[in-house]
Amino acid sequence: MGQESMNIVGARVKGARLRRKPSLTQDELSGQLAKLGIAIDRAGISKIEIGVRCVLDYEVKALAKALGVTPEWLLGGEV
Repeated sequence: MGQESMNIVGARVKGARLRRKPSLTQDELSGQLAKLGIAIDRAGISKIEIGVRCVLDYEVKALAKALGVTPEWLLGGEV
């Protein structure tokens, strides 16, 4: 088994974060999540984006809200 990503949302989290106007840093995204009651630090965001950290269902919902996208899109669906 190769080095497969443990999640499918990482690339989309990074893409959505960088497409924001202005774009969000990982630290800023962590702060947005904290306002929603979700504790993922900057290092955790980085691990999600590179695919080494799994994302729980409630985290997907919070990430989507913080990034202004739908949970379905983060999970690989269409816009």
